[in-house]
Amino acid sequence: MKKFALNTLALSVSLAIVGSANAADFDDMEPVTLRLAHVVNEQDGFHIAALKFEELVEERTEGKVDVEIYPNASLGDERTLLEGMQIGTVDMGVITNGPVANFVEEMAVFELPFLFPSNEAAYAVLDGPIGQELLDKLSEVNLKGLAYAERGFRNLTNSERAVNSPADLDGLRIRVMENPVYTDTFRELGANAIPMAWTEALTAMQQGTIDGQENPVNVIHSFELNETQAHMTLSRHTYAPAIFVMGMPVWSQLPEAAQSVIEDAAQEAAEHERQMNAEMEADQLAALREAGMQINDSPDLGAFQDAVAPVYEKYGEQFGDYLPRIQEALAQ
Repeated sequence: MKKFALNTLALSVSLAIVGSANAADFDDMEPVTLRLAHVVNEQDGFHIAALKFEELVEERTEGKVDVEIYPNASLGDERTLLEGMQIGTVDMGVITNGPVANFVEEMAVFELPFLFPSNEAAYAVLDGPIGQELLDKLSEVNLKGLAYAERGFRNLTNSERAVNSPADLDGLRIRVMENPVYTDTFRELGANAIPMAWTEALTAMQQGTIDGQENPVNVIHSFELNETQAHMTLSRHTYAPAIFVMGMPVWSQLPEAAQSVIEDAAQEAAEHERQMNAEMEADQLAALREAGMQINDSPDLGAFQDAVAPVYEKYGEQFGDYLPRIQEALAQ
């Protein structure tokens, strides 16, 4: 059967359906195609999450919602994807939290350095009332937040020297995401923090115009950063969520049954990606070591935590009551 583009899907297709969707809910639905984009490669956790989402949605809608995945920034960098979602030229994506926070500032609270002590602590906050409240705020900028996948705990790599404490970062040119919390965090640590898109960063590392970057182990492994980065420090300085996000122009045209399936599938796919990341990390670290990367797995975290105290002083009030609410939830 011919699929119709989402922008031709009549609003009259929407059904007032209460409760969980089932196959019969889609009997009269016109087929639609959702283009899901992300900026990383097919070995990355984002792609794992996208594939699981595709599988669940297509199965549960009896194929009426078809998901097409566009990896490798083929539809643009993350800011471009979000802007496209706002106007309906991109349907949805798995997007790193940092760029999302440029649209809803409060989302950056999750990325304050050394906020979450563990993955489990992060999941409890993200999947709870605070996380849902912030997902809902995306509707204020014409986006629909669906669920939190993850980029994960971020670690430092560089091409110049071993880093054990902030003093070792002095003068190193470190790429950070285009997000002020990241920029200020690394400036407080003594680095020359350089915000840039990931696609540009890969070229900059190859050309030597930057010395390093910070990302979770799965990204460092999947992009074979050991080829340009001789050193890794397991700083776990920031836990970075990633958002399953859809453009509101597309979301608002979907029948409620399809919306229900998509929300549930996004959450399940996010949890699947988290589990896969945890299972793969040890093997990825071993592979990077075997490839010659020098990995410091016990840096002076106390010194790093002390150095970033000004970041909390600068941004704490900017996030309203979200920071104290998160800290209270973590203390329970």
